[in-house]
Amino acid sequence: MSELSKTFILTITCPDTFGIVASVTSFLADEGAFVTKLEQFGDPESKRFFMRVKFEAGRALRTEAEFGDKFAAIGNRFSMQWHLHDYYRKPRVVLLVSKFGHCLNDILHRVASNNLRIEIPAIISNHEEMRGIVEWHGIPYYHLPVNRENKAEQEGKLLDVVSAHKADLVGLARYMQVLSTELCQELEGRCINIHHSFLPSFKGAKPYHQAHKRGVKLIGGTAHYVTADLDEGPIIHQAVERVDHSMTAEDMVEIGRDIESVVFSRAIQMHCEHRVFRNDSKTVIFRR
Repeated sequence: MSELSKTFILTITCPDTFGIVASVTSFLADEGAFVTKLEQFGDPESKRFFMRVKFEAGRALRTEAEFGDKFAAIGNRFSMQWHLHDYYRKPRVVLLVSKFGHCLNDILHRVASNNLRIEIPAIISNHEEMRGIVEWHGIPYYHLPVNRENKAEQEGKLLDVVSAHKADLVGLARYMQVLSTELCQELEGRCINIHHSFLPSFKGAKPYHQAHKRGVKLIGGTAHYVTADLDEGPIIHQAVERVDHSMTAEDMVEIGRDIESVVFSRAIQMHCEHRVFRNDSKTVIFRR
């Protein structure tokens, strides 16, 4: 962490009990830190407490090591899982894509326009269709075609790319491959998928066609963390659009692409701004 960094995000998850907020804020005040935003939530069902604090560093809190030495007593007292994040460091996100480029293009545009504060060190695809736009943006493109015979080998190479580029997060931008259980476990908590339906409805393949067959009046998109259970991971963000009887399944697919792009980019942003907290099979989200 840079010695010059002065703004941090502190995230905390712990059992809910009396005195957490007072202890954390008193500690920061005693160290000369200036809190600019504090968000908290105590879940009465899971009995877990979640907290996100943005602060300007004080006289002795300018590195993670210095902070850890001083904060350890409070962390231990409340059995906290806590992390200190450099506010100015851009998270590194490796994107995976297949043949549909709408979510990928939306992310690339937001990054190029400085509307999404991340770095994209690499993009991986099982097809060649997106190579031109990716390389136009000056990003390395890794073509890793997948079939039944080479799936394990290609997933190993995929992990090598993720590791080599020191990725903080992997985003499945309509990557049309089911990840193995082993890969899902390896990427636990740091892999986000965009599913083209309003989960938990219409899981699996061709969800818009499933929705059209059922005559639904709302279609949507869902961004969620990837787990070994297909389309069952904790949900981060969702949106919907109204449809009617006159629309074909292909009409719904077209409308859905806009929803997917927005939902996916917002989920990436929320994760990278450290606003998402896992809460068993659900999430706690602190909005901007």
